[in-house]
Parts: sequence; structure tokens; C-alpha cells
Amino acid sequence: MSDYTVARIDEIDELSDGRCPFRPVRMHFGILSFGVNTWTGKSAGDRIINEHDEADENEELYLVQQGRATFELDGERVDAPAGTMVFARPGVKRTAFAEDAGTTIVAIGGTPGEVYEPSGFEVWLPITPLYEAGKYAEAADRGRELIEEHPEYAGLLYNVACCESLAGRSADAIEHLRGAIERSERFRSFAAGDSDFDPIREQPEFKELVG
Repeated sequence: MSDYTVARIDEIDELSDGRCPFRPVRMHFGILSFGVNTWTGKSAGDRIINEHDEADENEELYLVQQGRATFELDGERVDAPAGTMVFARPGVKRTAFAEDAGTTIVAIGGTPGEVYEPSGFEVWLPITPLYEAGKYAEAADRGRELIEEHPEYAGLLYNVACCESLAGRSADAIEHLRGAIERSERFRSFAAGDSDFDPIREQPEFKELVG
């Protein structure tokens, strides 16, 4: 196996959760030390980056690789032609729109002071519409298949546990949540405040897991 890989951006297939399609660069190359993906606005006016704030989570560096974008950062608009880099710390509400058709942004991120842990959100993404539609049992079943293919991702275990909790599968939810926490301690605090676990919140096993 070669120690390097080469690919053009347009050679990486796009993924979407129904919002802004992106290309899973990290997953394509098998990168384990940092998160990186690209987003492209097909038409002028398209939202390229979903609005979010990464509160208490990731720092992100955005590079406008081609075209021209407008960023909105805590309500302030920033013009960003090709070659512009925009850095946003956790808590800054950010989004971006394409000013030109084909505008592409490369995003690189990580959590300050922590070793990067791939969550596998790219693998889970096709199941997101089932979760949002309230089809929790179907989402859980699909998620269990993904866990068999990608057992290394704690995020998959956590998401399946969320769906199982909402679907009334308490024992399965506890089992998968335990697996997620064993792989990544951060999911303990996530679960403590996640309303998806309200159906099992009073169970002794859940209380023991979240401390």
C-alpha cells in the first residue's frame, strides 16, 4: 500500500443529509488526525456551509478554493474570493453562501486541546433523514448494519443508541451507549444532556453510565 494518495476534489463522491451536499475528504483518504471536507455551491446564492456554532467543540479553518463566497460570522458578513482563509473559533455562529456558481470551500477542523477522534458522521449521514422523520426503529436497524461494517466509530454506536432509546429498545440502547462511551469518554457527557435518552433516563443502567 502506498504512503500517499492523490485525488481531485471532483473525484470524491458527494454526500448529503438533505441540506448542503459535501465531499467526505477525511473518509476518502482515511485521515485519522484531523477533520477535513469540502462543500460546493452549484449555483450563485446556494448555501454552502450549514449554519452552526460548534459551541464547546471544533475550531474550523475555511479556505475558499475556487469561486467567491460570502461568510456570515456572528451576524457579520465577510466577502471571501478564491484564496481567502476564514478561521472561526468554537461558539462563533457561521454559515456561507456561494456568490459564483461552483464556489468550493475546504473546511478543516478539530477540538482545541484534544486528540482528534473521527466520529463516523459521514457514514451515518444517509440515515439522518430516517431519524428526522421519526422512523427510529428503521434508523436503528440500518445503523446496526453500519456498526458491523465500521465498528471503530463511537459516533455510530451513540447514534444507534439514540434511535433505540426513542424506539423503545431500552436494553439495546444501553448496550450501544456503553460501547460508545468505552470508545470515547466524551459521549458520557453528551448522553447526560441529550433528550433522545429521556425515555431511558430514569433507568439505573443509564444513570450508572452517565454518572
